[in-house]
Amino acid sequence: MEVGRLNESIDNYNKGLTQKSREGFAKLCVEKTFLKGDLLLNPNQSDSWEYILLQGVARTFLLNTEGEDITLSFFEDKAILPPYVTRTRNGRSLLYCEALTHCTFARMDAKAFEALMVENLEIRDFGNIVLRQELLQKVDKEIRMASWTAKARLEQFRKDFIMLENTVPHPMIASYLGITNVSLSRLRKQL
Repeated sequence: MEVGRLNESIDNYNKGLTQKSREGFAKLCVEKTFLKGDLLLNPNQSDSWEYILLQGVARTFLLNTEGEDITLSFFEDKAILPPYVTRTRNGRSLLYCEALTHCTFARMDAKAFEALMVENLEIRDFGNIVLRQELLQKVDKEIRMASWTAKARLEQFRKDFIMLENTVPHPMIASYLGITNVSLSRLRKQL
């Protein structure tokens, strides 16, 4: 396990974790690499992990009733995927997660992490920070989708994901923004 990148990821959420807490965290982690196009998660697939994206770009998505994929979120270096408790039901994934580039993750057993949170107040606070941030991101996106123009959503996307527009296929971005690929192309020409 490459602890340097793990610590950078932890710092994105809570810089105040002591060395002892960081070591307890790192002991649970196992590094796992996924190739571009690999699916880490599939709906109804058994899943018992927490995931920290150390390096790469990934996304979560679902299929609509027509079988088209709808991107829910993008993740870049040092991001934490939605916590186990929010993306599973009865130990099974509720969504897809795809590596959009070669990705290196730190994975840890969700039950072991939960046990660590019970015994370590700092880790519990860390977990709560991650949950709150996940909730805030989802609410912010809901508000944008319901009340912002497509142009404003694209502008915010560019602020949130500075280089992603040059990295991932535009149909994925369009679905994330809730617009067609043709509309995205038109907006990109305007901005």
